[in-house]
Amino acid sequence: MGYQDLLRELATEHSIATGYTAYGGHYLGVPDDTLIKILHCMGVDLGLNDYSVDDLAAIDFDGADYDKRPSEETVQAALQRRHDQEFSRPLPRCIVTTDTESQAFNVHVRDGKPVDQLFITFENSSVLEITEQLENWEPPRDIDGVIWGEATFQLPTGLPQGWHTITLVSDNISHSCTLVVTPTHLSTTDTYINNPVAGVMAQLYSVRSSDSWGIGDFRDIGYLGETLANNGAGDFLLINPLHAAEPFPPVEDSPYLPATRRFINPIYIRIEDIPEIELLAEDVRAEVTELARQFREHNRDNVQIERDPIYEAKLRALREIFHAGRDETREQLFRDYIHREGDGLTAFAEWCAKQEIAKLGTGNHAEDEPPVDFYMWLQWICDQQLAAAQARCTAAGMKIGIMADLAVGVHPFGADAETLANVLAPCASVGAPPDNYNQYGQDWSQPPWHPERLAEAGYKPWRDMLRTILRHAGGIRIDHVLGLFRLYWMPRNQSPQTGTYVNYDFRALVGIVALEAERAGAVVIGEDLGTFEPWMQDVLNQYGIMGTSVLWFEGSPYGGARRLEEYRKACLASVTTHDLPPTAGFLRGKHITLRNELGLLKSNLDEELNNDLNWQAEVLNRVLEQGGFAGEDFHMDNFHGRARDERGDVEVLVTAAHRFVAHTPAALTCTALVDMVGDENVQNQPGTAKEQYPNWCVPLRNAQGNIVLIDDLNEMPLFHKITEASRRPAPGN
Repeated sequence: MGYQDLLRELATEHSIATGYTAYGGHYLGVPDDTLIKILHCMGVDLGLNDYSVDDLAAIDFDGADYDKRPSEETVQAALQRRHDQEFSRPLPRCIVTTDTESQAFNVHVRDGKPVDQLFITFENSSVLEITEQLENWEPPRDIDGVIWGEATFQLPTGLPQGWHTITLVSDNISHSCTLVVTPTHLSTTDTYINNPVAGVMAQLYSVRSSDSWGIGDFRDIGYLGETLANNGAGDFLLINPLHAAEPFPPVEDSPYLPATRRFINPIYIRIEDIPEIELLAEDVRAEVTELARQFREHNRDNVQIERDPIYEAKLRALREIFHAGRDETREQLFRDYIHREGDGLTAFAEWCAKQEIAKLGTGNHAEDEPPVDFYMWLQWICDQQLAAAQARCTAAGMKIGIMADLAVGVHPFGADAETLANVLAPCASVGAPPDNYNQYGQDWSQPPWHPERLAEAGYKPWRDMLRTILRHAGGIRIDHVLGLFRLYWMPRNQSPQTGTYVNYDFRALVGIVALEAERAGAVVIGEDLGTFEPWMQDVLNQYGIMGTSVLWFEGSPYGGARRLEEYRKACLASVTTHDLPPTAGFLRGKHITLRNELGLLKSNLDEELNNDLNWQAEVLNRVLEQGGFAGEDFHMDNFHGRARDERGDVEVLVTAAHRFVAHTPAALTCTALVDMVGDENVQNQPGTAKEQYPNWCVPLRNAQGNIVLIDDLNEMPLFHKITEASRRPAPGN
């Protein structure tokens, strides 16, 4: 076996793809340089530990630095270590199965020694012995002078859903691993397939009310949800991720690059809704009132949202309220919250406190009240206010209420990157390979889960994060859900074009999502856009994880745009998404012209615009053919051959597109709030930094470019028109 064959076998052993099908359908083999570096990121000893991340990024093992690559002997030794480690592992890292399966697994004990005990301890502390053993003819192996043997056992069917433990006792070995039993299928999915509903998606930071502090907040979630429900605008409100950013300014603007995915960003706290504000001294309370007034005065200023001054002011007020204390009942609630969240909350708060002391000094807190308590208290307030927002949405009649959004990963220098470092791969970065919309590829700067270390931890970090997010949400959207199957890794500080995919145990990650959602009574939406293999969607569908269909991306298997009846039932269908311009802007070609202005377009501008115009004609013709323009004063019979400004009123086109989507068989349909007010401004341009475009800082505006507050929605004719068009038809219609 030659060098490349050995290297590729070693990579495959560690779930690293040695080649993949790229955008456009052509197969790409992964170069040795990438495999060597990704193996190093996995913790495989190839003699590269003396190199820093920057050193490795500068090395080209396939070119000028060919002589620095690990030797064939080194690769062979790493492969042998891998085989030995796996065969001397008493139990699997973790076992994940469903409540209808009978799963087999291998155990390893000293050859000739019996398995004295093998049993399951369930969540409720009851115990079940595992007795069914299957034939296994794998010969024993001598590993470092110890002869190891292998036996195969089978779990009984019908195990209760939940988090359990398997224990093995043999000779001088006593070993345990986590057993997770998940639902075969998430029941909430069928609920909405049988009774489809509609909802609205909004970027919370951009959606303000007259009482906001310059940015949308938890009270605004409830206010917006109530406003939508009262107008019959849907049964859920899908919002951007609420994950916490840095503990104090400057903070990251992107909600998709958080410091932690488990805990919440306190910038969304509504100061006036904290009961302890009443305990402030009169002069301090007056200062807080003045701060609020200053920010409220600028809620209609037509400028980008600047988080840093808002958060700085809120933190000033929050520290005062924290130090004002709590009555006995509230203090007990706070302590109960700390106990419930456990070590994860403590680790996060300690990380925040460490950042504060390192950068701000110790003058921001009293000696007898360390900042750790303050940061835990912030999370408690977030938890309470988010609970109130969800309660307000459901009280107004929403069936689902808040639908949370889960980002793909975390900031490389954030809290999770430090506190969960043992289950991450910090010298790698997650992103996406080049495709039609991002022709240079994408680097999201996020350290990925280490697939094996996460399994060794029993997937508890994944579980704990999901539980926290689902506590006050009726649903969750998982950004880039295909990342539960595989993620595109690249060596940190290198081009996205130098990456490859790393595969994950999707039965574990997807199954645990289904388990935690089932326990929370929540729906799950997977954003399954982009490059993927069709079987992945089949798996998600089997577990009851709904997909995502966006009007502009949906082609018919028979040619042209997808017909109404061809849309999936188990999905959330929408006209647009947060990574595209609002529909009015998309119709004008802003998704192309903006990329050209920013230097992101590698192809010819005129050709791109022409191809886009032709595809829009296909989609709009389908909308026309299948009744999307019903009730509109519209007389065009074909969109082909017409320029963008020759297709009629843009509001009519936007309305028709939403009426079309509402009549698909999708279990959930979703209307973007930006479309309901006529906004054309791009919220996020993938592949850009703040210096290029003000991503995630764009306030909600109308077609004339004026600021829109939640208070204005009831008075906007377009809001009511799009609401009416987006209503799901009555059963049988």
